[in-house]
Amino acid sequence: MTGQKLLYLSRAQVESVGPSMPEVIDAVEAAFREKGHGRVEMPPKPGVHPGLHSFAHAMPAYLPALRSVGIKWIGGNPDNPKRGVPFIGGLVILNDPDTVAPIAVMDCTWITAQRTGAATAVAAKYLARPDSASVGVLGAGVQGWSNLEGLKALLPLERVAVYDVAADKAESYAARVRLCWPKLSVVAVGSPREAVEGMDIVVTAGPLARPPHATIKAGWLARGAFASAVDYDSYWDRAALLQADKFTTDDTAQLIDHQRMGYFLDIPPIHADLGQIVAGLRRGRERAAERIIACNLGLAIADVAVASLVYRRAVERQIGTWLPL
Repeated sequence: MTGQKLLYLSRAQVESVGPSMPEVIDAVEAAFREKGHGRVEMPPKPGVHPGLHSFAHAMPAYLPALRSVGIKWIGGNPDNPKRGVPFIGGLVILNDPDTVAPIAVMDCTWITAQRTGAATAVAAKYLARPDSASVGVLGAGVQGWSNLEGLKALLPLERVAVYDVAADKAESYAARVRLCWPKLSVVAVGSPREAVEGMDIVVTAGPLARPPHATIKAGWLARGAFASAVDYDSYWDRAALLQADKFTTDDTAQLIDHQRMGYFLDIPPIHADLGQIVAGLRRGRERAAERIIACNLGLAIADVAVASLVYRRAVERQIGTWLPL
C-alpha cells in the first residue's frame, strides 16, 4: 500500500500528551466493563524469562467498542536501576481496527504505570470502603507512585505511610507526596508492618519474587481493609492471604497461566474477575468489615485503551514523528 505510515511517540512525547489520571481511570474502567460482558478479545499473555526475576511478555488485545486494537511488548528486570535503566520498559503497537495495518508505535513506560494505578483505583472503587482515608504503600517506585495517584483521584485519602527496603527512596517518595499534595499527611516508615497495620488500603508494589518473600503476616491487614497486590503474591504470606474474605483478580485465565510459571501456588479461591464486578455480574464489597485482596496482573485491554487515547491526542496536537512503512 503506497503512502502507508505510522506515528512514532517517544517516552517524553507520550508523557507530554498523556491524559490525566481521571481520564485514564475512565478508560480502564470502560475496558473492564467490556471485558466483563465478554466483548473483548485478549488471549493470556505469552512470555519468556531470561533471568530468575526478569521477564518479557507479549500482550495483544482488541476492544471493538473502543475501536482499539494493538499489542504491548514489555520486559522488566529488577536489577535494571543499578544499570541506569528503568525496571520495566517496552513498546505499544496500535493497529487500525478496519485495515488492521499498524498506525502507531510508542514507548509504554508511562502507559504501563498509569494504567496499573488506574486498575487499582477501579478495583478500589468497588472493593474498598468508600470512606477509606489511609493507605500504606510498600515499594516506593514508579508503581507505588501511580497507585497512590490513582487512589487519590477517587478516595478521600488523608494519610499515607510508605515503606521501601531502601530508606532513602521512601523518604524521597514522602517528600514528593508533600510537594504534590500538601494537605496529605505522609510518613516514611521503617518496617513493612508499619505500612500495613491499621491502614484502610494497602498497596504492595515491590519487585516480583518467585518464590514470594512473604513478608506480610496474618493479622497485619485490618478488618475492612482493601489490599492491591501489584507485585503478585510476592509480599504476602500464605496465612495472610487466606484471611481475605474475598480474593479477586483482573483475569482468572491469566492467573491460572501464571500458576504454571510458579506464581500463586497457594492463594484463596478467586471470588471474581474485576471485569465481572465492574459489569455488575458479581458483587464487590458487601460488608464494611470484609478484608478484600485484589491481584491485578496487568491486562492488555488497559494498555491498548490508554494507548489509543494517547494516539488520538498526539494526532490532534501534531506530536510525534510519522514514519513510512
